[in-house]
Amino acid sequence: MMNNLLFVIFPYAAVLLAVVATAQRYFKSGFSYSSLSSQFLESGELFYGSVAWHFGIIVVLIGHLIGLLFPERVLWFNGVPVRLYILESTGLLFGLLALVGIVSLLIRRIVSARVRAVTTPMDVIVLVLLLIQVALGVYTAIFYRWGSSWYAAVAVPYLRSLLALRPDVQLIAPLPWVVKLHIVNAYLLVAIFGFSRLVHMLVFPIQYLWRPYQLVIWNWNRWRIRGQAPALSQQPVEASEPIREPMTRRPAFTR
Repeated sequence: MMNNLLFVIFPYAAVLLAVVATAQRYFKSGFSYSSLSSQFLESGELFYGSVAWHFGIIVVLIGHLIGLLFPERVLWFNGVPVRLYILESTGLLFGLLALVGIVSLLIRRIVSARVRAVTTPMDVIVLVLLLIQVALGVYTAIFYRWGSSWYAAVAVPYLRSLLALRPDVQLIAPLPWVVKLHIVNAYLLVAIFGFSRLVHMLVFPIQYLWRPYQLVIWNWNRWRIRGQAPALSQQPVEASEPIREPMTRRPAFTR
């Protein structure tokens, strides 16, 4: 009964909630799709944490996607022990990189007072769930080895059964609780997707491909503002009379 609730009902409910919440947020407050940057508040820890997180999680997600799309090829690739070791080591390495990155970003939210002031409860929930997800993945890679093979042989058929609307929970029933928790936590991230800053992943600035460039023209005397013109450099200027060059009109913006 619990397996049916967590691995059959909950996945569909999470996806439905994510779609409805994301669409409603887009039409009612589309401006919130843009993730507010906190770089101007603190940039040091953000740089190292963000780089490590993005490099690590992107490679890990690509590996999961390849396993989902081409499970037979993954099993064939792992048929040679050396290639299996290389694949497992690479996945673990980037998983650890993502773990270091998410821990750094979470610590930054806690330690930096200025960043903490603009942190919402949902930001903390997302970071904690991401931390749990990556930590469970690293734990699985260390203590339940050859995950790339049994992921392609066991987890992928279950995921495909969900996509085909014929869920087969018996495929993952024998899996360890750590792996099951890893799967359920992924569904939790999907469920809160529409309520968090994660929606900014859906925003791609493709309009810049056809948007005309913007030309900014300032109407001011650059010689009087930035320095004396060469022809006037020999003229004395009273120290008590500072140079004032008011702007004749507002800057004109043209496209």
